[in-house]
This record gives sequence, structure tokens and C-alpha cells, in this order.
Amino acid sequence: MIRVLLADDQSMVREALATLLGLEDDIEVVAQVARGDEVVAAVREHAPDVALLDIEMPGMTGIEAAAHLRTACPEVKVVIVTTFGRPGYLRRAMESGAEAFLVKDAPAAQLAEAVRQVLQGHRVIDPTLAAAALAEGPDPLTPREREVLNAAADGSVNADIARRLRLSEGTVRNYLSTAIQKTGARNRTEAVRIAREKGWL
Repeated sequence: MIRVLLADDQSMVREALATLLGLEDDIEVVAQVARGDEVVAAVREHAPDVALLDIEMPGMTGIEAAAHLRTACPEVKVVIVTTFGRPGYLRRAMESGAEAFLVKDAPAAQLAEAVRQVLQGHRVIDPTLAAAALAEGPDPLTPREREVLNAAADGSVNADIARRLRLSEGTVRNYLSTAIQKTGARNRTEAVRIAREKGWL
């Protein structure tokens, strides 16, 4: 029996996935969590073989949770299941250690098969998304540029961002300027929007 953990902050979606996977003879959902920062503790407690993670969750994103799992529980396979089929998300998910990346409107049979495939050592990626990711090219932002742009997303001024990230205002200004340039945006607000649309943030 394949033991599965589900992490999704939308309870209806999570329960629907649990019900669909529960119909499979060889799959058992052993735990469910609604926050990304609860994933590692739940994995340690319930010892699943596979963790199915949504991307956008409170506490920690599914991509961040996948990276933590790779360090804390490397034997657990990670499948990212998301509403947001953005090429940048796919690339970041694979870099964080996920073995599969599927969009939520994929058929239930495809999800169950992905769970089986990752346990056999295979990678499973939504083909449309894979093609889009190749066409899009790599994320041009560095981790620091991403962090500063993310901090600017709520409209914070440079001084606040500098204080929060323990950087100088000049450094913040430089990172934002570079991020704006790399995204082809006219200002920081547009840079945030473009980066989010592409899955870089």
C-alpha cells in the first residue's frame, strides 16, 4: 500500500483529492495538512511514501516545503499539484527536489499513476507545462532579487524593505532596479506582476 500525505489549504480540494486517491486499491491517504509549514512534522509523524503538495499555502509554499523535505526526509517522494500551471513554478519545483508536477485539472487516474511512477524512480511532468517551461527559458532573477521583489510586493518603501531584510537602502534599490530590468517592466509593481505570472515569485 502506497502511503500518501496531502497538503493543500483549500479543504474542499484536499478532501476531494483524498476521496479520489482513496478509490485506488494500492493508495492510502494517511495524513492531511492545510499549511506548508506543517508538512515536515506531518511526514515525520505519519511516514508517507509520497507527499502531494499544493504550491500556494500559508506558512510556507509547497516549493519551499519540498526543499525542506529533501533535507529532512529525503526518502519521501514529492508531487506538486497546483492550480497554477506557470513555467517558473515548474522549474523551481524541480530544483527544490519535487519528482512530479501536475495541474489540478489533470484526471484523477493521471494523479494516481504519477504517485506510482515517482515511487519507481520516474519523474512525471505535465507535458504542456514542460513545453511552456522550455519555451520560457530559465528564471533570470537571483534568489536575492526574488527576495527583495517579494518584499516590495506589498508596496513597502525601500527603507522598510532594507530594515526587514537587513540590507542597506542602496542595495535594495540596486536589486529592485536589476529585477525591473530583467523582467522588462517599467516599475516595481509591474515587475512583481510579471514575475508572479511567470511563476518566478
